[in-house]
Amino acid sequence: MPGPPPLRNVALIAHVDHGKTTLVDAMLRATGVLAAHGTRVDRILDSDDQERERGITILAKAVSVIWQGTRINLVDTPGHADFGGEVERALTLVDGVLLLVDAAEGPMPQTRYVLSKALARHLPAVVVINKVDRPDARLDTVADEIYELFFDLDAADHHIEFPIVSAVARDGRTTNGVAAPGPDADMAPLFDAIVDTVPAPAGDPHAPLQALVTNLDADDYLGRLAIGRVVNGTLDTRDQVALCQADPDEPPIVRKPTKLFGFSGLGRAEVDRVTTGDLFVVAGFAEVEIGDTFTDPAEPRPLPRLQVDGPVLRMTFGVNTSPLAGTEGHLLTSRQISDRLEREALGNVSIRVGDTESPEEIDVSGRGELQLAVLIEAMRREGFELQVSRPRVVVRDIDGVRHEPLEQAVVDVPDEHVGTVTQAAAARKGRIVDMRRGDSGRTIVTLEAPARGLLGFRTLLMAATRGTALVHQRLAGWIRWTGELPHRHGGAIVSDRAGIVTGFALDNLQKRGELFVRPGDVVYEGMVIGENSRPEEMTANPTKGKQLTNIRTHASDDAIRLKPARVHSLETAIGWITDDELVEVTPTSIRIRKRHLTESARRLARKR
Repeated sequence: MPGPPPLRNVALIAHVDHGKTTLVDAMLRATGVLAAHGTRVDRILDSDDQERERGITILAKAVSVIWQGTRINLVDTPGHADFGGEVERALTLVDGVLLLVDAAEGPMPQTRYVLSKALARHLPAVVVINKVDRPDARLDTVADEIYELFFDLDAADHHIEFPIVSAVARDGRTTNGVAAPGPDADMAPLFDAIVDTVPAPAGDPHAPLQALVTNLDADDYLGRLAIGRVVNGTLDTRDQVALCQADPDEPPIVRKPTKLFGFSGLGRAEVDRVTTGDLFVVAGFAEVEIGDTFTDPAEPRPLPRLQVDGPVLRMTFGVNTSPLAGTEGHLLTSRQISDRLEREALGNVSIRVGDTESPEEIDVSGRGELQLAVLIEAMRREGFELQVSRPRVVVRDIDGVRHEPLEQAVVDVPDEHVGTVTQAAAARKGRIVDMRRGDSGRTIVTLEAPARGLLGFRTLLMAATRGTALVHQRLAGWIRWTGELPHRHGGAIVSDRAGIVTGFALDNLQKRGELFVRPGDVVYEGMVIGENSRPEEMTANPTKGKQLTNIRTHASDDAIRLKPARVHSLETAIGWITDDELVEVTPTSIRIRKRHLTESARRLARKR
C-alpha cells in the first residue's frame, strides 16, 4: 500500500499589503483548487467581513494543495504588527517560509519582525519579490536590501543562501532570480523553489505520539476543536489519546477523539489518522487550550508550551450604563461580555483578560489599537452593547525604574506632507531616525516614540494628509517613562440634558467648536457632542428650539447653515477620548460620553 505523498509545510510572511493573500489565490488557481470551487473570488482566504472591509488579514489560515505529487500546506498569516500572535502561532506549524517583499517598497518594519521570528525558529526562506510590474519597482536595490536585512538579523550562512523568485502574484506569473516574468510565465518556479528549499517535516512517525495545539475553533455540533501539528508519532481516532495541559501536576485527560480532520484544498476532510508533520483538527476534548499537547497515554511527554510576545496596551470593557442602554443591542450583561472576552482570550494568545475593582468592568490587554478595535467591532456586530475606556500602555518595572513601550512607526507620505509628519512626531515626543525619499513623489519617514504618544497617530495623519498616508507601527523595545504627553487641543462640549438635537441649537454651538451630532440625533446628559475650540470643558443645551413668534429679527433666520458634523469611527473615538471619558459602542451607534454623566458628579470626581 503506497504511503502518503511527500509533504511541505510553508507559512507566508510579509509586511502588510505586500501581497500574501493574493499570492495564495494564485497558488490555488495554479493547482486547480479554485477551479474545483467554481466562481473566482479575489483574496479568498480573507473570509471575515472585517478582513475584506479593512483589506488586511487578521487570522492565520491554512490551505492544502498538491504540486506534482507533493502535498504543500500553505499557512497565510497577518502582516500587521497588532496580530503578531497569529504569526508566531503559524510558525510553529511549518518547516519553512515564503518571505514576500514589495518590489517598490522593499523590506518594511513588519518584514523585519516576521523574519526575525522565522530565523529564531531556524526556518529556511524562499524570498518572493512581488509586484515587479510596478512602474516604480526597484528590483536590484530591493534584493540588496533583503540581503542587508538578513545580515542585520544575524542570520546563519545557510539561511542567507536563499532562492529569489520574482512574481506578479495578481497575474499568477513567477520567474527565478531578480527579473520580470514573461507574459507566458506561470507558478512553476515558485512551487519548485518550495519543494527544493523547504525540508520535509522532521520527526519519527513510529515514535510515541506528540502533537502541539496552536489554535482553537468551535463547532455547533462537535464543540471545541483543537488545531495543531503532529510532531512525532501518529494521531488515530481508534486509539486512546492523552491531553497534557498547562499544570504539570494535573494528570493527563485520556480518551479517544470523536472526530479528526486534515486540511484539503480550502476546507477540511474527515480522516481516521494523521501522522508526523500533518496539520490536524480534532474534536472530543472540551478542556483543550492553546499550547496543550496530545500524547501517548503509555508514555506522556508534553512539548514546550507556545510562548508569544505579551501585550502593550490595555483598556476596560464594561456594561453600557448610558440612558440609551438596551435600545440597540441584545447582549448587555457583564456575564455575557465576560464570557465573550474569555472565549476570545482562549483562542487568541496575544489577548489577556483580567478583573478590575468593579464587577461591571473587565480589563483587556492586547498588542495595539487595531487589534483591540477589531475585537470591539466584532462584538458590536454580534449584538453586544458595551462601553470602553481610552487605551493605556502596559508598564514594566525594570531594575526598579518605571518603563513604557517604545514603538517604531514607518510613515509613507507624499513629499509635501513630510513636514506634517515631523511636526506631529515632535509634539508626541517622537524622534525621526530615518528619512528616505523615493522616486514616485513619496517619502518614507521612520520615527520612534512612546506608545502612548502614537495613540491616535494614524488617524491624525490620515486626516492631515487626506487619506494619502500609510502608517505601520511595531514594538521597538522599552524606555523610561517619559512623563506627561499632550493629547488633544480642545475640551469636550457636553450635553446638559436629554432630548432631540435641533438645528437652531447647533447653529449657535458651532461657533464654539467642532460638533459630533446632527439635527434629529438623540442625546442624553453627559454625552459628548463636540470638541471645544478652547482647552476647557463646556456644557451646552443641544436641544434648544427657536421660540415661535411672528417677529423675524434677522434675515439669517430664514436658513440655518450647519457645518458637517465630525463622524467618529471606532478607532477615532478611542483615540480622541481622555481618561474621564468612555466610548459607548452598540450594534448601530458609536457615542462618546463622560464617565460621570452629571456635572455635579464630575465636579466631585475632580475634587477627589
